[in-house]
Amino acid sequence: MWTAALMLMLMLMMLPGASCTVARSRGRKLQTYTQIRSKRETIQQEGKGHKVGRPILKRSPDLTKSSSTKSEQLLRIDDHDFTMRPGFGGPAIPVGVDVQVESLDTISEVDMDFTMTLYLRHYWKDERLSFPSNNNQSMTFDGRLVKKIWVPDMFFVHSKRSFTHDTTTDNVMLRVYPDGKVLYSLRVTVTAMCNMDLSRFPLDTQTCSLEIESYAYTDDDLMLYWKKGNDSLKTDERISLSQFRIQKFHTTTKLAFYSSTGWYNRLYITFTLRRHIFFFLLQTYFPATLMVMLSWVSFWIDRRAVPARVPLGITTVLTMSTIITGVNASMPRVSYIKAVDIYLWVSFVFVFLSVIEYAAVNYLSTVQERKERKLRERLPCTCGLTHPDDMMMSNSYSDMDVNTTGNYGLGEESGDKRERILVQLALGEQRGGGRSRSPRAYSSIWIDTHTIDKYSRVIFPGSYALFNVIYWSIYL
Repeated sequence: MWTAALMLMLMLMMLPGASCTVARSRGRKLQTYTQIRSKRETIQQEGKGHKVGRPILKRSPDLTKSSSTKSEQLLRIDDHDFTMRPGFGGPAIPVGVDVQVESLDTISEVDMDFTMTLYLRHYWKDERLSFPSNNNQSMTFDGRLVKKIWVPDMFFVHSKRSFTHDTTTDNVMLRVYPDGKVLYSLRVTVTAMCNMDLSRFPLDTQTCSLEIESYAYTDDDLMLYWKKGNDSLKTDERISLSQFRIQKFHTTTKLAFYSSTGWYNRLYITFTLRRHIFFFLLQTYFPATLMVMLSWVSFWIDRRAVPARVPLGITTVLTMSTIITGVNASMPRVSYIKAVDIYLWVSFVFVFLSVIEYAAVNYLSTVQERKERKLRERLPCTCGLTHPDDMMMSNSYSDMDVNTTGNYGLGEESGDKRERILVQLALGEQRGGGRSRSPRAYSSIWIDTHTIDKYSRVIFPGSYALFNVIYWSIYL
């Protein structure tokens, strides 16, 4: 079988036409394989720079992002340069403002500032944002579009801290109308400076203002105004403060000049606050008044009761010092006198004078006792006197009575009788002995120390009552 096959192949090779046909067929097969290989290598070289994705693996377009892209295309955001203000080169663009005060959080006398949360809204017209609309409806956007268009560069003058709320997202709203009118609103909390005059504290009325102004654009480029006048400012009826009563809010507009940049429009939100007095009446005025009245109790205590009157005076003085220190600890260190300082320091002076009054009474009593002792040494013996007052006179004053409180059985009337007896005895000796000494020489030694306490019981309360009448008539 193999022999027959070899013989057949030899016969075919001997034929000339058959050999050419086989060669040509082999050549075509070789050429076709070479071409396929070269095409494959060419495709691989062209695809080295990037990957050719398969049609079956291509992602479908994100439908959630296509709407924002269409809105930007509708507003032609990419066709304009929004770094320039609307109508650049022409007249100033008017920007209306209105404000709704949400809360007035804190008023600090120590830091001289206040904190306010408000909705700040701007109104202007930018023809670059106009778009065709069949139903004349506006489009509302969030803060993402604000970064791509022109908005007024407002800031708060004399602001210490401020921020835009971002819970749960940025509290920013942008509304665009078909004719190009724009409403830009944001919710802001700002802490601004308030110069307070505390000369009438706590019977004072404070006026603070929040000032709004453009930072870059002068009045030649931007005209800032209240959109509806005084009606541009709205307040929440639930706004309340612990120490103040809000009397009124109002708006004003002024021009501010800076020497290096020019004139700017400035908007003012001014509010007036009246301080509640009842808290300070309970915490300051009533305790101070009671301490002054307590110091008057010593005028009704016997002048020889040193352990009773001295601690009473010292206690009232120290209590007044504590009240003054507590009030000043919560106040700024101002260089002028406040109304509460006048009341507290006058009360302190009254308490201090009550202590001085007892010191004067005690000193004069000591001087009087010394003179009476010297007078008794000069008088003749009065042991034979049967009048009971004489017996009281013999043991009334002693060194023990001056420094102790053991003998309080003798009242003021008994003391007056003893002093009168001493004078009468001196006068009797002058008549009987024929001495030339004048009776006034003996009567001048008598000093009525009881009268000082009697007058103090009237003068101190009367003077303090007169002071209160003058004080409250001036500051109320």
